Amino acid sequence: MARIETPKRIRGTQDIFGDEQRRFARVLEAFETVRRLYCFQRVDIPVFESTAVFARSLGETTDVVSKEMYTFEDRGGDSLTLRPEFTAGIARAYLTEGWQQYAPLKLATAGPVFRYERPQKGRFRQFHQIDAEVIGAAEPAADVELLVLADQLLRELGIQDGVTLQLNTLGDAETRDAWRGALVTHFGRNAGDLSDDSKARLERNPLRILDSKDPKDRPIADAAPGIDAYLTSEAGAFFENVTKGLDAAGVAWTRNDRLVRGLDYYRHTAFEFVTDRLGAQGTVLAGGRYDGLIGSLGGPETPGVGWAAGVERLAMLLAEPEIERIEAVVIPMGDAAEARALGILADLRRAGIATDMAFRGNMKRRMAKADASGARFAVILGESELAKGVASVKALGSGAQSEVAFADLVGALQAS
Repeated sequence: MARIETPKRIRGTQDIFGDEQRRFARVLEAFETVRRLYCFQRVDIPVFESTAVFARSLGETTDVVSKEMYTFEDRGGDSLTLRPEFTAGIARAYLTEGWQQYAPLKLATAGPVFRYERPQKGRFRQFHQIDAEVIGAAEPAADVELLVLADQLLRELGIQDGVTLQLNTLGDAETRDAWRGALVTHFGRNAGDLSDDSKARLERNPLRILDSKDPKDRPIADAAPGIDAYLTSEAGAFFENVTKGLDAAGVAWTRNDRLVRGLDYYRHTAFEFVTDRLGAQGTVLAGGRYDGLIGSLGGPETPGVGWAAGVERLAMLLAEPEIERIEAVVIPMGDAAEARALGILADLRRAGIATDMAFRGNMKRRMAKADASGARFAVILGESELAKGVASVKALGSGAQSEVAFADLVGALQAS
C-alpha cells in the first residue's frame, strides 16, 4: 500500500504552541486589559472584504495592493481579498453599519491579517495584529489618547525599555501639497542618482522616497526639504498640542521629520514605536491620522486616527512568561477510583480550581507528572481512600499529606 504523504504547513504560516503561545496570549491579554482601561469598545470585522475596500483605501499603486494581497474570485464572481490590515475594514463598517450615530467611536480589535511577502524573522504571510482606532474626533486629544494607550500597553508588557516613540507631523492638506511640490522639485533635480524604486515613486508617491532604505537614496533623501518650512499655523498648532499632551502624560517621544505616510488621506500625526532588539524589523507599533480615508471610500469627510501592532513582534520582546498555574492534579489508582475521580474533577473545576488528572502509569510516574506540571497539590484516590470516603491531599511543595472528606475537598483547596 502506498504511503500517504502528510500535508505540510504552508510557507509563511505558523503553528503557535508552548512558550510561543504563552507569549502570544500575554500580548492579547495585556491589550484587552489596557483597552478596557481606556474605554475602547471591542469590535470584530470580517477576515475578507470586497477587494475595492483595500484598493481604494491603500491605493492601487502601493506594494500592498499591487504585490501582497491575497485576492480571489468567489463562486459568485465577486473579487474578495483577505484583509492585509484592519483600518480599511473598520472604516467600511463605520459607513455601512450606520456607526456614524455613535461618533466619536473608540474601537479596538485583534486577529489574523494576510500579506504575501518573503517570510523572515517576525514576519509571516498570515500574522496577527492588535489595532486601536478613534473615528469621528478631529481633536489632537484623540491622537494623544491613542499614543498614551500604546505607551501603557508596552509598560503592561514590561517592554518599554529600549522602545522609542518616533513622532512627526504631515500637516494639513495645504501643508502637504506645498511640501509635496518642494519634494518633487528636489528629487526631480536628482532623479538620475535615485534607485529604480525611488524613480518610480517620484511619479506616484514622492514622500516615500524619504524613508527609502536604499543606500543610493539616503544622501538625496537626507538633503530633502523638511516639512516644518511649509506648515500652516493651524497644522503647527495641532502638532504642538499633541506633543504637549504627551509631555503632560509623561510619554517620552523623539522627533523624526523623515517619518512619512505615502497616501494622500494621511494628515497631521504620524508615529512609530521602534526598537533595535529585532534587527532590521524594528517597528513594533505604528499609526497616524487618516482624516481623508472615509471620504476615499465614498463617505462624508470624517476624521480618524489609529495604530496597529504585530502580535508576533511584541511577543518576541517579552521575557519568558510563566506557565499557567495548576492548583491540583487528581491521581486515581484503579477503575473504581477513576470513576469517582471524574466527579471530583468536575466539582473542583466548577469551583474555579484549575485541575488536571494523571491517569497513566504507576503511582511514581503519576506523581512525577503532578510535580512537573507545577501543581500545588496531588489529590490521591485509591481503594483505601474510596472505602473511607476521603482523598489523600499532598502539598507538593512541603510534602505534607492529609486525608480530606470528598465533600470538603473544594473548601480545603480553596483555603490553602
